[in-house]
Amino acid sequence: MLAFLVLVNALLASAHLSGEHFEGEKVFRVSVEDESQISLIQELASTSQLDFWKPDSATLIKPHSTVDFRVKAEDVLAVQEFLEQNELLYEVVINNLRAVLEAQFDSQVRATGHSYEKYNSWEKIEAWIQQVTADNPDLISQSVIGTTFEGRSMYLLKVGKAGSNKPAVFMDCGFHAREWISPAFCQWFVREAVRTYGREIHMTELLDKLDFYILPVVNIDGYVYTWTKSRMWRKTRSTNAGSSCIGTDPNRNFDAGWCERGASHNPCDDTYCGSAVESEKETRALADFIRRNLSSIKAYLTIHSYSQMMLYPYSYDYKLPENNVELNALAKATVQELATLHNTKYTYGPGATTIYPAAGGSDDWAYDQGIKYAFTFELRDKGRYGFALPESQIQATCEETLLAIKHVARYVLEHLY
Repeated sequence: MLAFLVLVNALLASAHLSGEHFEGEKVFRVSVEDESQISLIQELASTSQLDFWKPDSATLIKPHSTVDFRVKAEDVLAVQEFLEQNELLYEVVINNLRAVLEAQFDSQVRATGHSYEKYNSWEKIEAWIQQVTADNPDLISQSVIGTTFEGRSMYLLKVGKAGSNKPAVFMDCGFHAREWISPAFCQWFVREAVRTYGREIHMTELLDKLDFYILPVVNIDGYVYTWTKSRMWRKTRSTNAGSSCIGTDPNRNFDAGWCERGASHNPCDDTYCGSAVESEKETRALADFIRRNLSSIKAYLTIHSYSQMMLYPYSYDYKLPENNVELNALAKATVQELATLHNTKYTYGPGATTIYPAAGGSDDWAYDQGIKYAFTFELRDKGRYGFALPESQIQATCEETLLAIKHVARYVLEHLY
């Protein structure tokens, strides 16, 4: 029996890693002190195929920071030699990516249905959307706000007690395909909303007085691709005219300093901004919905990973938003609230200075539309697992993030504009 379970587990693990196998791939963390060391990393990136995890590309590296990147097995020795020859301080944070990816799935045997404490495939999430809507008609309604490049329906859940002219909070998950903890949180939020309504005073008040628009997965095509072909895929799956490279970074595709800094015009890059503003069907669908409902949407929250950060505008420029003092105070109070449960420490501040400059992001765009409370959350962890956060951390991550989201929502409710 045990041998059978081990075989089943091996088959499941390989099924989840079909396509690229990641065997022997490593994730390096390099400490960078000055411009000359930044130039060295950029030189390395031009000769080796590095997958930048943090920051998103070689162009975004700042002095006095650390850089995380994935290296293919065949390039590991050359990369190590380069780092040592140039006396760059580094550590290997993930020694064998395949082993870490296999360990993401905690249980030996996968449940057939949806689980809030597991990573769910798009098929399971889609079925869950139908089920949770059918089971909670008084609190949840759903609509399709568009279709993806590959033709999948983009479902939006409206969570809240029926009422007219209610202010709303818009929250999305799954912009970047490989950030699996993000969609897991959107599902968790919906579950907790309906589970605690009528039982827990704060959630009941929030759902009575606010509507939450939840987009469980923005980049569905990319998410499916991470389950079927390449776990580390980031972008959409659209084709690019004149290039064999696939996909656009949906979070560089908004009309907010579009493609100016921290984004690339090269379709082969992970931070490719697209052929034009809102060139991606997914980006356009999200933006169109917000534009149509601008009078009611008072907060925009977008959930990413990893870094443990709470960011607010701007990322496309070093300028500060008009209500910077208020946003900074709210972010500080929110990360303090988040830390009360598991003592998870978050940093916070304007995107450009807190993490790195990045043009075309959804939070900057939402803020510029007039949504005063616009935040990006970068969930766990700080790089020990990076995008391969194990399922054993889903519950704790979602519990603490829920505290943060409720704190923001309560604040918005008390400061309606």
